[in-house]
Amino acid sequence: MRMSTIRLTMAQAIARFLTGQKTEIDGQVMPLFGGVWAIFGHGNVAGMGEALHGVRDTLPTFRAHNEQGMAHAAIAFAKASRRRRMMACTTSIGPGATNMVTAAAVAHVNRLPVLLLPGDVFANRKPDPVLQQIESFSDGTISANDCFKPVSRYFDRIARPEQIIPALQRAMAVLTDPADCGPVTLALCQDTQAEAYDYPESFFAEKIWTLRRIRPDEAELAQAVDLIRNAKKPFIVTGGGVLYSGAERALAAFVERHGLSVGETQAGKSSLPHDHQANLGAVGVTGTGAANALAEDADVVIAVGTRLQDFTTGSWALFKNQNRRIIGLNVQAFDATKHNALPLVADARVGLEELSRALGSWKAPESWTGKAREDKTRWFDTAARFTDPTNAELPSDAQVIGAVQRNSQPTDVVVCAAGGLPGELHKLWKASTALGYHLEYGYSCMGYEIAGGLGVKMADPSREVIVMVGDGSYLMMNSELATSVMLGQKLTVVLLDNRGYGCINRLQRATGGESFNNLLQHTNHVTLPDIDFAAHAASLGALAVKVKGIGELEDALKKARGAERSTVIVIDTDPLASTDEGGHWWDVAVPEVSVRDQVKAARKDYETALAAQRVGD
Repeated sequence: MRMSTIRLTMAQAIARFLTGQKTEIDGQVMPLFGGVWAIFGHGNVAGMGEALHGVRDTLPTFRAHNEQGMAHAAIAFAKASRRRRMMACTTSIGPGATNMVTAAAVAHVNRLPVLLLPGDVFANRKPDPVLQQIESFSDGTISANDCFKPVSRYFDRIARPEQIIPALQRAMAVLTDPADCGPVTLALCQDTQAEAYDYPESFFAEKIWTLRRIRPDEAELAQAVDLIRNAKKPFIVTGGGVLYSGAERALAAFVERHGLSVGETQAGKSSLPHDHQANLGAVGVTGTGAANALAEDADVVIAVGTRLQDFTTGSWALFKNQNRRIIGLNVQAFDATKHNALPLVADARVGLEELSRALGSWKAPESWTGKAREDKTRWFDTAARFTDPTNAELPSDAQVIGAVQRNSQPTDVVVCAAGGLPGELHKLWKASTALGYHLEYGYSCMGYEIAGGLGVKMADPSREVIVMVGDGSYLMMNSELATSVMLGQKLTVVLLDNRGYGCINRLQRATGGESFNNLLQHTNHVTLPDIDFAAHAASLGALAVKVKGIGELEDALKKARGAERSTVIVIDTDPLASTDEGGHWWDVAVPEVSVRDQVKAARKDYETALAAQRVGD
């Protein structure tokens, strides 16, 4: 029997294939791909451009202003969708493609799915070198898109139209796999995009992707149960895997039944409501005093869905109990086995449920649980001092956070990324509902904030999205503010202007350095810039206002909530003030040789702190 085929260009085959990919969430079948972000150029406009136009009613195409920004929006969309939905991004060859490499690294570090479709050079090589083509003097197969290889979970270059069949099948296996999830790059040779092939119709059949829930191995589960049963001071660290698994209820049931307390990573924050008695808040370098106190003394650390990066572990100096053991409950064995952990390779929800079932009526000692409650009460009293209203002319980041918190609703989503704000938010923000805290801190990418906020809003338009961003990040990437206005996706952007890179200036001084090249006043300059951020934001189509002090900020936040389009609120802040309670040491290497006494003193302190690190343990 002859196979039924349909003749399409390679680009048309991609577009049709993507429309057939579906997902099922809470019993509802919906498109897996929420759309395609596209900035067209000579390397994709004729091929992918024509193909996407043909499916525009079922697979919407969104036009952005910056390739990195649109990829950030796609990544944020996937994160806010718990990795159950995603987007694709297509660019021309050259700078359009390489602009997405940074975003690919963001997705790679954070284990988030995004399909990147950069245009590539001519497969037939007849017109080489084409516009924007780089040339290797020693390798004719290299193009700029090879830059994606180290930051892609799967990479392929499509030089023949039939190659897209196995490539897309492999791509989907990676994009939807809970363990291997991450960015996929299919570099599309521009002549191949336009070439036709007789594709089997079965290739375009609808496919529904559901979340694979890996169950724990019996032997690993038994070992983990035995370790927990013998623990006197157990402690849980929750990561993003809890949210991707939808394991918040399982986590709450687990800690309530067994009397455990929880510290949250940046990615895991909002796994429990802030007022849940077991939630001690942030853990690690930017952790609360309560969470870090228990982490330091814990004899068993149950790491659920976290990759245990250095901000979580205090550069491996936080867990101070000499006899402590780590249980790595993670869907990815690479993360579950870090630092000599006892692995429990499993989906977070299933793993917690089976752990609880096996533990039965076991509970942590009441003395340990009581200490956690007391520490939490003390921390909340401490934190309030930093977020309470003030009449200061230059409020701190923490005081701005307090104002935003007082004017937020439980369902709101706060979005942020690099700089000092993530540390303050991690310690101080009170997340009430799951996914209400959206921080990109795995790659700590400046410029993610506004584009990320747009992706979050597109994933769930019913929730108010509040983007908090510093002047440094805003200047790096702000163009998707115009996109949010264009698409009718309303954001409230709170822009904190401390006139430079205040966070790194503080770190510079903390490591003995002199203020140099971070705050604008400490740069090599002829004239200091006097930037009118409100006027700039207004020029991009947003509503914009510059406020003086916390009182005016709170009034502006109330007004922004009722606005119909994106609003930017600018406020001047103190570049030196930060929350000096809570937190933990972080390994930032200090020069071993210097002529400056401040650096010598910092090096001495650094060498003392290094002694607390547990290398390889």
